Amino acid sequence: MIALDNITVRAGSATLVDGVSLRIRPGCVTALIGPNGAGKSTLVRVATGEHAPTAGRVTMEGTPLKAWSLKAQAGVRAVVGQQVTLSFPFDVLDVVLMGRLPHLKGRETMRDVEIACTALDQVSARHLIDRSYTTLSGGERQRVDLARALAQLGEAPQDRNRYLLLDEPTASLDIAHQHEMLRVVRRIAAQHIGVLIVLHDLNLAAQYADEIVLLCRGRQLACGRPEVVLVPDLIQQAFALPVLVTPHPCHDCPLIVPITGSAPPSAQSLSEPVATLSP
Repeated sequence: MIALDNITVRAGSATLVDGVSLRIRPGCVTALIGPNGAGKSTLVRVATGEHAPTAGRVTMEGTPLKAWSLKAQAGVRAVVGQQVTLSFPFDVLDVVLMGRLPHLKGRETMRDVEIACTALDQVSARHLIDRSYTTLSGGERQRVDLARALAQLGEAPQDRNRYLLLDEPTASLDIAHQHEMLRVVRRIAAQHIGVLIVLHDLNLAAQYADEIVLLCRGRQLACGRPEVVLVPDLIQQAFALPVLVTPHPCHDCPLIVPITGSAPPSAQSLSEPVATLSP
């Protein structure tokens, strides 16, 4: 388990994260949600060791993260950030093979190539294998970056827990590829891999996350299962937007509908189920 305990991050006089705690558990998808500037990406960078907290501590498997070597961390934990700055015209296959670097004892083998190709298959990007990374669209890059992370986790030591940290991986994807990517994330978690994912779409978080952490102004407003966190009062407190929350008609999760263009209904009606018309 990766544990963040009482994390506070300050930048000058600004407090970016204020006393937040969370757990990344093997087999569990934990979604970080909240408005812009809530501290989501900062918290991910703390979890990866990229940003040292002003206060609090980060541990992986009970050991302080800073006690792990970078190679040891990379062997069991993969990260996909918001933006990957890669300006060299590497082929897609070469980019995905970069995920195998922590496991290499020399040059990559045919087995490493097989793992990379399997990772591309998982994100429906095998057809991009010979393309130059710099020619890809934003959505195509997102899928290739996830494939690189999957290749990094592929065939990691099976006696060790593995983790995948994703910062807004659906930002450049159309609706079909958003769901396709998150179905991949669910399959990853089913392999006893712990996933932390930053999402802006509350309905995607409701449908695919096991646990949701709601942040606002650097503080944790709520943490728990989707039906516990995604309630009208908390959503309005975080986003300053009235919403109606109703059972999803197709899935066992809440459905969040923003209320715009008119005066919001009473607080009681916000939590009432939506009436449906009979055919």
